[in-house]
Amino acid sequence: MKNKKEYSETSQLNLRSLVIFSRASQTVHRQEVQTIRASGLTVSQFGVLEALYHKGPLRISVVMEKILSTGGNMTVVINNLLKNGLIAKYSDPQDSRANIVELTPAGKGMMEKYFPDHVKNIDGIFSVLSEEEKKEMIRLLKKLARV
Repeated sequence: MKNKKEYSETSQLNLRSLVIFSRASQTVHRQEVQTIRASGLTVSQFGVLEALYHKGPLRISVVMEKILSTGGNMTVVINNLLKNGLIAKYSDPQDSRANIVELTPAGKGMMEKYFPDHVKNIDGIFSVLSEEEKKEMIRLLKKLARV
């Protein structure tokens, strides 16, 4: 008994594209988290510190947008970073309902220690692509993100 389903060539290509995209994403993520784990932080914690390291003090809502996190998860992440002395939190002077977070000297030191290795790791991951391929990948992924 034949159990193979038949789909159009376009559907087969779409399904294959999804599988390849998912595998590539998982592989890149597995490689990326190696340097994050070395810091002793979670991916979300590292993302918050990275955003603050590069952008300076930010409202928590802006941090959530930058690292694509949910409110419930962000509360736990922020509280753990506060408890570990890596960030400070204070009320936004323009809107007392909002809070701003910024790196403490310990948080800045953490990023200065681990971020260069993270960049080297990312460089290694994407070294398999030429500069033109990276630009094309970015263009295509942005197009896909608008779906």
